Amino acid sequence: MLDAIGQASLHILDPVHLLMLFAGTFLGLMLGVIPGIGGVTGLALLLPFTFDMDAVSAFAFIIGMLAVTTTSDTIPSVLFAVPGTVGSQATIIDGHAMAKRGEAGRAFGAAFTVSAMGGIFGALLLTLSIPILSPLVLTFGSPEFFMMAVLGVCMVASLSGSALMKGVIAGGAGLLLATVGTDPMLSVERWTFDQVYLWEGFHVVPISLGLFGLAEVTDLLVSGKSIDSGALGRLKGRWEGVRDAFRHWWLVIRSATLGVWIGIIPGLGTLVVDWFAYGHALHTEKNADNFGKGDVRGVIAPESANNAKDGGGLIPTLAFGIPGSTSMALFLGAMEIQGLTPGPEMLNQHLDVIFTISWSLALANIIGTGTCFLFTDQLARIATIRAQLLAPVLLVIMFLGAFMARRHIADIVLFLFFGLLGWTMKRQGWPRPPLIIGFVLGSTVEKYLYISILTYGWAWMARPWVIVLALLIVAALAAPAIRQYRDRVAARANP
Repeated sequence: MLDAIGQASLHILDPVHLLMLFAGTFLGLMLGVIPGIGGVTGLALLLPFTFDMDAVSAFAFIIGMLAVTTTSDTIPSVLFAVPGTVGSQATIIDGHAMAKRGEAGRAFGAAFTVSAMGGIFGALLLTLSIPILSPLVLTFGSPEFFMMAVLGVCMVASLSGSALMKGVIAGGAGLLLATVGTDPMLSVERWTFDQVYLWEGFHVVPISLGLFGLAEVTDLLVSGKSIDSGALGRLKGRWEGVRDAFRHWWLVIRSATLGVWIGIIPGLGTLVVDWFAYGHALHTEKNADNFGKGDVRGVIAPESANNAKDGGGLIPTLAFGIPGSTSMALFLGAMEIQGLTPGPEMLNQHLDVIFTISWSLALANIIGTGTCFLFTDQLARIATIRAQLLAPVLLVIMFLGAFMARRHIADIVLFLFFGLLGWTMKRQGWPRPPLIIGFVLGSTVEKYLYISILTYGWAWMARPWVIVLALLIVAALAAPAIRQYRDRVAARANP
């Protein structure tokens, strides 16, 4: 481990690594300011550019972008009451109220400071968890990894709100998509229809670009609106916000811990972390009557949590190959591009890469926070760009990215198809994360199921950890149904 720490230190100090980290951070800040884009779309856009990079540079580029979209997304949330990403929805409640009474600078100062604190806290926990995770992962065999992969899909499907069956169907469709191509175990062609292109199966890049990137840009074009720039101006009071962050340090730690925990649980992540933290602050802080009216604590809690979640999300992703969110599922795709396998191999043979990822996460949060402090006024103006001007640039990048996946024209067709599918799913209320997570985990599910049956027969189902994970899967799928039933009973009792 000490040797891995030494190698990671050399990686961090490498000028190329630092350059890629700065480049990723800069792009992440740009994407976070633009409403409707966010980290998932940004990650899908950046994946094609990592093909020819070494693993350390590729992950520096990706982590730099991923770490700071939830830092700069505060700008449109506070100024315009438009969330830059879904992770800044709760920030609007008190942040925009502060902006309306002339305290936008104070809100930014608090938000940027606690974003850095939360990001560093998450990276610290990721680093400290490695010595604990190594022996735990080594006790897991193929049956446990199979059940963990199934749990990841089911957790995401169960968090599809009232559309539980839609989430399950989408996750199942993702698993089916992963079976297209040549069977890795038996070398038998499946669902290829005599097309050479399908022998290698579908590639994660055109699917993710279409499902999220093209779908979101299409929505931007359909809306065709320009955000009012009237709220722009000199943003003062940032240092008062910094003092607020340190004044409420205990709330920062609690919210960051909650963010890490939500990041660890497969399927939660960005979609709920800010609301969990906001609700926690509302119910635990004294004198909470001002929440919703411009209380700085209503900004501190969600912003601490949504930056800490990435450190938590990387823990199951690197240790078990189970993505905690859609962005972590795409991060798995980046690992696949680099030829790295999460789990025991990652913890034993590529421990230096894990330490580099962890420290890059902390460094990116520091860089992102400093940049936001210096250039808040300029970054805020990006949020006013009309969709008609922004969309063509993004579309060109996405078309190139989809084509670069395998340099085949069929990738463009795949990209367009999944763009249409993603936009339709969004409009019709079908959840998209289960589909992409099912697709990314499909090969893991198949591989470990095959090895489990080959090694243990059907006796693998009686292993203790397998039974525990099976009960968690049942609970994940049953909880939404039970919650909906209780809501209906309560509604009838109190019409």
